[in-house]
Amino acid sequence: MRVGLCILPQFRWSEAAPLWRAAEDLGFAHAWTYDHLAWRSLADEPWFATVPTLTAAALATTTIPLGTFVATPNYRHPVTFAKDVLTLDDISGGRMLLGLGAGGGGFDAAVLGQEPLTPGQKVRRLDEFLGLLTTMLTQPFTDHDGEFYTAVGARTHPGLLAAPPPMLIAGNGPRALDVVVRRGQGWVTTGIEQVDDVDAWWQSLATLSGRLDDALERAGRSDAVADHEIFPRYLSLDTFTYSLESVGKFDDMVGRAAELGFTDVVVHRPRTDGIYAGDPAILERLTLD
Repeated sequence: MRVGLCILPQFRWSEAAPLWRAAEDLGFAHAWTYDHLAWRSLADEPWFATVPTLTAAALATTTIPLGTFVATPNYRHPVTFAKDVLTLDDISGGRMLLGLGAGGGGFDAAVLGQEPLTPGQKVRRLDEFLGLLTTMLTQPFTDHDGEFYTAVGARTHPGLLAAPPPMLIAGNGPRALDVVVRRGQGWVTTGIEQVDDVDAWWQSLATLSGRLDDALERAGRSDAVADHEIFPRYLSLDTFTYSLESVGKFDDMVGRAAELGFTDVVVHRPRTDGIYAGDPAILERLTLD
């Protein structure tokens, strides 16, 4: 089981830089930050931009893969985001991971004054976003005229260092999961949040894992059902309860995730109060191999 660390973009860089270096030094398999303009109960707290944060993190570290957890079309266009990805790929030496999703209905969906989308529209928008982003990252010139996006002679020079960063796509419903397996190189989930207790949350993960298997079978990917490393499965471990309240709780949750077939989990660096509150010293006591 690989364990990643999510560092919320709340710190001035003089404070944040040591946190990203520590994630690498402590042996986390990957490190992430949220891609929001503001987020839930932290909307009125300090909150810095995602791409500059990852750029600085790439310069502050040397080996750890870095990613968006997760970027959405709520306020991004695939043409401009492809330029961000191209630059991050170059600065990080090819260490980028792209967590991507359809986007929820919170602050990010409303801040630009856009009309709300139906669930079906969100899935179609994500599908088009991913397709156009892939095209931008794999060819030098792009023209596109779709339902949600247009590109006219868009350029991608000088190109990526090697292969495009893995697209790890969030999705839970059957239509979204069909997009996940058709467009992505891995799956991200938080489980189903609208449940009554933690046992129900774990059961939701078993249900969703089964849905992913079904989507992979429909796509002719039975190899990825038999071997999850072919199509990795990433779980945000702190959706319903906080995994880093103790080492014992962390170990138990990682074990349960492994039993459900997850290849990777992501935990959140402890904050001083509020959501994800805890003691940062626990990071040094975790078993990460």
